[in-house]
Amino acid sequence: MHRRPSDATNLLVRYATDHRDPRNIATHMVGIPLVVFSLGLLLSHPALMTLSTAWGPVNLTLTALGWLLSTLWYLSRGLPGLGLLVSAFNGGLLCAATLVLSEIDGSGLEWGLAALCLGWLCQRAGHYYEGRKPSARTDAHALLIAPMFVVAEGLFALGRLQGLKADIERQAGPTRLRNLAMPAG
Repeated sequence: MHRRPSDATNLLVRYATDHRDPRNIATHMVGIPLVVFSLGLLLSHPALMTLSTAWGPVNLTLTALGWLLSTLWYLSRGLPGLGLLVSAFNGGLLCAATLVLSEIDGSGLEWGLAALCLGWLCQRAGHYYEGRKPSARTDAHALLIAPMFVVAEGLFALGRLQGLKADIERQAGPTRLRNLAMPAG
């Protein structure tokens, strides 16, 4: 079966190529959610428009618009079940950010920047173990693929999507601990 270069499997294989050390993957399981959460904090102000609903006013923000557009992107990658789970994962993090914003004073800029920096530092630490620079620096698509990678890795750990895991490992290689005394290869 011929796959499009932008289908979920090919995107995950490309991302996984730079993420084979389990320590790097573990740091991404913390860092990527922090980055998504930070985007929820940073993009929630100002409201683009306010909609009147039966439940009261609802603000349309860049966070909501970004979530909607990314959901459409995830659902169009050829694995709709995974796309739904990634969208739910991102949506949960963005809702959590909205709840945090409702409890703090101000725009959340400081909290958003702190979460973004912490998430980035977690990933940077992981790439030390990997011996490779972060993909987001070389590929803007990596910003969309990273949450999909985190959700897929979580599902793999639960024994799900083993066919997808096998495809990724066949093409990107198995996970392995890099000997830190040796140069990256």
